[in-house]
Amino acid sequence: MRIAPSDIVPSDITLGLLAGGRGSRLGGADKAWLAREGVPQVLRWAKRWSGEHGPVLVSANRDLERYAEAGLTAVPDRIPDQGPLSGLDALAAVCATPWLFTLPVDLVGANDCLLRTLRSQRGAHGAFAHDEDGPQPLVALWRCDALRLACADAFAANERAAHRLAQRLDLPSVVFSGVRFGNLNTPEDLRADGIALPEPPSS
Repeated sequence: MRIAPSDIVPSDITLGLLAGGRGSRLGGADKAWLAREGVPQVLRWAKRWSGEHGPVLVSANRDLERYAEAGLTAVPDRIPDQGPLSGLDALAAVCATPWLFTLPVDLVGANDCLLRTLRSQRGAHGAFAHDEDGPQPLVALWRCDALRLACADAFAANERAAHRLAQRLDLPSVVFSGVRFGNLNTPEDLRADGIALPEPPSS
């Protein structure tokens, strides 16, 4: 069953940015601070849908003081080494609003209507996006209380895949035709988007 969005106001939604990865294919670079046109990814996404959500949380496991200096609240994993599931669990555990809107910090692009569309097409426990590349279960709107329970069940069942979490909650897939979110996973991805790979710290 799809639910009309009128019963959700921006203050009911927390934006949760997933930035806890190790960036192994980028030599350990922290994707949150990759800068596009001088703006770090994490700041770019934190401001993208300003006015459509309330608080902003960042799932992160290193340089936490850097987020604080930027006015962002960083949330480390409670259960490490479980991939994106660890980040979703950490965000859900501290989220103080009924709804959590998540997306990976290394997304390349997203349309302005993303959050509004997920809201309007959601089921009882939320919805996730489907772009030209296929299902994107980390680009999703989650009902927080249901997500907390689903994460606990997923850990217990040793199910780390985000798409299984979406299945557990019976989230509808919302198709964004002609849209490709993309990801900054490799040096080639960075070059294609005009981003310079940060220099490794000097010893």
